[in-house]
Amino acid sequence: MTLYTKLNLLFLLLSSTSVLAQTNPINFGTETTLDQLITKGKEKSIKWINVNTEPETWRKEKDILICSGLPIGVMRSEKQYENFIMLVEWRHMEAGGNSGVFVWSDAKPDEKDRLPGGVEVQMLELDWVNQNIRDGVKPPIAYVHGELFGVGGVKTIPDNPRGTRSKSIENRALGKEQWNSYKVVCVDGTIKLSVNGKFVNGISQSSIKKGYLCLESEGAEIQFKNFRIIELSPGVTAEEQIAKKVF
Repeated sequence: MTLYTKLNLLFLLLSSTSVLAQTNPINFGTETTLDQLITKGKEKSIKWINVNTEPETWRKEKDILICSGLPIGVMRSEKQYENFIMLVEWRHMEAGGNSGVFVWSDAKPDEKDRLPGGVEVQMLELDWVNQNIRDGVKPPIAYVHGELFGVGGVKTIPDNPRGTRSKSIENRALGKEQWNSYKVVCVDGTIKLSVNGKFVNGISQSSIKKGYLCLESEGAEIQFKNFRIIELSPGVTAEEQIAKKVF
């Protein structure tokens, strides 16, 4: 066997291994329905599919999902969700860390910023505002406490407007290495966000009302735990209000 042939075989082997790792879903978190919750039915694992990051970007250690933050991108849920309650705890491991969860997402990253369309539930570490002063102006601290906003052409009506975004009316997020708890209620184009035990933000009239969940990798390590979806009854949702399925 020539050296050229050996190198080709090695390349093919590494490529196939990379593809296998890239497409192998990660089981993280659980899903149930409201009816099953009442009757104490069995919960199912949620499968996550890497979209445009690397196999090494996401890993599990016991019940904690760790995202390295690099490269920028997302992984998506295997299925779409319409009306649901999302429970999740998260913590940044670096000052100024940036991340979030996209709901009702199309799971199709933009070529430039590598992030998909949907409604983003922001997760920023408190020092982000100090690290992103521009022209002597510091961003408002409310920006890091769970802003909600449409991305990729998705339109929403903010409860607490900061331009087209909705800011939290009370600053409740905790800083680096401290666990934060989000409860996100998504029903019929309306989202209400609870940060560490109090509802402080919301949007309504989202132009998209059903889609994927996407966990975001955006430059810094973030950890997630106790991720849970409680599906609620569907609503009257038009075809144009549903993200196209990704196969």
